[in-house]
Amino acid sequence: MQQGVGGGSAGWGQPGPHPAAPPQPPIPPAQGWPGMPPPMPAPPHTHPVVPVPEATGHIPLPPAVPGTGAATLAVLLIGPAGAGKTTVARHWASTRPVATAHISLDDVREWVCSGFADPQAGWNEHSEAQYRLARRTCGFAARNYLANGISCILDDAVFPDRPVVGLGGWKRHVGPTLLPVVLLPGLEIVLERNAARSGNRRLSDEEVARIHGRMAGWYGSGLPIIDNSHLDVEATARALDETLARALA
Repeated sequence: MQQGVGGGSAGWGQPGPHPAAPPQPPIPPAQGWPGMPPPMPAPPHTHPVVPVPEATGHIPLPPAVPGTGAATLAVLLIGPAGAGKTTVARHWASTRPVATAHISLDDVREWVCSGFADPQAGWNEHSEAQYRLARRTCGFAARNYLANGISCILDDAVFPDRPVVGLGGWKRHVGPTLLPVVLLPGLEIVLERNAARSGNRRLSDEEVARIHGRMAGWYGSGLPIIDNSHLDVEATARALDETLARALA
């Protein structure tokens, strides 16, 4: 009997056992976190879902800003010698939350060194001409600041019964939006503050009393008046800001 090739194995065409399939290499995980399946692609024409806040009926309001806040203002602080208008004006300007300039008429007048017409020596055509020039200069500076979004406060001893040293000239040079406020403490306080001055800013008691008496004409004029007899500089500046806020309202 003829033997198959390989001794004992099935011959060609004869049924018999088949060898097992070789093992397949493992499928590497998708890119990203190890072992995590790849992210599913977003379906076309979809938009991210934005959660809608629950309606409560509450309307949030902006925080309240006391006083004049960030308003751009042109202010004229009026008062007699010794009222503290220059000190208060500088303090108010330096403590506002927005850019604010302080322009003092007396400082501008004293820019003239040689030939300065001191009004204490007598009010004449020279002192009046230099006053008008200083007021025009202050008005030009104020308009320039306002045009650039900077508030300004000016101070001057404006008389209610004297057109030359009056309110009309200031409004003409600064503009109709000028806000005048009168600072008028009692005569005793004015005399005491004037006594603490030095140089040409200090006046005689007689001159201080005369100016203070003429300033009383602002009562009944409709202008806001602040009596700072018992207020320090900070409290007076707050009173000024509240007064201006009421004028704006």
